[in-house]
Amino acid sequence: MTGDVRRAIAEFRSRTVSLEAADFARLVTLLAAPGSPQRARALLFATSKLAEFGLACGLELRPEVMCHTSVIERFCTSGCPQMSPASVRTIRTNLRFVAHRVLDGGAARALIPRERAKSPYSAKEISSYLRLADSQPTDTRRHHAAGLICLGAGAGLIGEDLRTVTGAHVVCRSGGVVVEVTGIRPRRVPVLREFHDRLLASAEFVGHRYVVGGEEPWRKNVTTPVISALAGGSDLERLSVRRLRATWLSRCASSLGLRAFMDAAGIACSQRLGDIVSHLDPVSEPESVMLLGATR
Repeated sequence: MTGDVRRAIAEFRSRTVSLEAADFARLVTLLAAPGSPQRARALLFATSKLAEFGLACGLELRPEVMCHTSVIERFCTSGCPQMSPASVRTIRTNLRFVAHRVLDGGAARALIPRERAKSPYSAKEISSYLRLADSQPTDTRRHHAAGLICLGAGAGLIGEDLRTVTGAHVVCRSGGVVVEVTGIRPRRVPVLREFHDRLLASAEFVGHRYVVGGEEPWRKNVTTPVISALAGGSDLERLSVRRLRATWLSRCASSLGLRAFMDAAGIACSQRLGDIVSHLDPVSEPESVMLLGATR
């Protein structure tokens, strides 16, 4: 640590906590070895509040006691009622940092990479896959392949939702084409306009059978043989169902003006969209068809 950091720790005083709590805060912050005076002051504030909580509960002010996960969590859930939720989250993060440094000796944690959203297909790529579907040697393979692409890029279906769609679930309604999804999350999904004719043709061909093939609703890997048949040479990668869904998500977000909304709100990545949506009125099926660009 630099001299400025050590000085900031040594000079720490607070009128809102006791001398014992301040002494504990200086001790554990010194052990945590923060990299800057500003970081040191943030850790001192958090650990002094934790120590004051410990004194009120009759706990020993020892690092192995106060920096235990259960003590930190109890403090954050019941020991700081006057603080805002944002402040509590910041304090919890700082206390976890101190606990890691003090109890684990500062050993580096293994970083778990965050899975990013798949990149959508371009319109040219989708056209290429559809041409490849048209070139399949039998009517059955042509309609299964086209149905898979249309349900993925046109309705955003993957997994069980994709496997359980039959031809009878694809209907013309509310000014567009709608897929009745009957899987884990039953819902009605408007199909993007450019996929209407192909999907309707595939649905008419299969009738009450499954659009992407197979005989049973619990079957697995049904899409694998369809995708394997669509390997299109060196200029076209193996088809990805998740990228098909990303294509639909991207198109719908564009139709709804999501980028303009997030830019105007100053939001780069929101974990609260579900909370925002929960306060909005439900959207009718005809409105959904129109908003998502799925009218015929």
